[in-house]
Amino acid sequence: MTTTVATPETDATKGPKGKRTPPQLTERARHENNLGRRLVAPAVVVMLVVTAFPILRALWLSFYSYSLTAPEEREFIGISNYVTALTDQLFWRDIGITVLYMVVTVAFELVIGFAFALVMHRVIFARGLIRTSILIPYGIITVVSGFAWQFAFTYQNGFVNGWLPFIDADFNWFGDTVPAVIAIMVSEIWKTTPFMSLLLLAGLAQVSEDMVEAAKVDGATWWQRMWKVVIPNMRAAIMVAVLFRALDAYRIFDNIFVMTAGAQGTESISFLTYRQSIEQFQLGMGSALAVLLFLSVLLVAFLIVKLFRVDLAQARGE
Repeated sequence: MTTTVATPETDATKGPKGKRTPPQLTERARHENNLGRRLVAPAVVVMLVVTAFPILRALWLSFYSYSLTAPEEREFIGISNYVTALTDQLFWRDIGITVLYMVVTVAFELVIGFAFALVMHRVIFARGLIRTSILIPYGIITVVSGFAWQFAFTYQNGFVNGWLPFIDADFNWFGDTVPAVIAIMVSEIWKTTPFMSLLLLAGLAQVSEDMVEAAKVDGATWWQRMWKVVIPNMRAAIMVAVLFRALDAYRIFDNIFVMTAGAQGTESISFLTYRQSIEQFQLGMGSALAVLLFLSVLLVAFLIVKLFRVDLAQARGE
């Protein structure tokens, strides 16, 4: 009886589930990975050079009591700025408002953006015109759209109160926290939903029409085709869209600055950092808040990736 021992070459050509992969495909994948690293390397180096110094500088300043109004009184205080921030109710209130902005706006944008993506994907006539019309809000500068929505929500000259029959004509949207937050959310959703729809449209293009037609032949309804075929096959695109928009929404600043200037409890963590650094000239505390903002953004990204549990290599068909 003879015993056959698998050679290293034979084992190297097996896929993740024991399937044999041709050696030429393995070599081509290795070559493509190396080429991708070489192409990305210059951009990575430039990004590190541009961003490394500001990050390290902010980290260094966060350990000091440092005010621009009295630079000669700079004093090393260790982690006192972090302790002050993490034990302040204002910090956690702004974190809560920021998370609220992120969750609500991204949820609405995902639903509306998916509907827009379906329209752009299925439309036959005037496809270019329809796609351009949907993407117009995203092309408008955020400050400009913020001023426009601030005008729309003012009770003296705005049109929102007149369009909503259940709202009094003299209702002041910026007179209390809840309506002011709603107004900011509406402006944010209007501005960035086209970006979400654009990413979801790319995901829809990856869904096989044969699979959709096969489900239709098997008697699946439109909703069943959406939930069982379309959405599972564009899960990676949904994760990317949610990730990009969630990180952007978590750093919301422009609309708050324009519409309320942080008044009525609408202040986000980014606006708190701006207020400490720019308005009050407290670079030490402002840098500590910036570092905490950076770390919280990383945490949000980690949680979203873990939530979706998408294998990007499998999604690419590797």
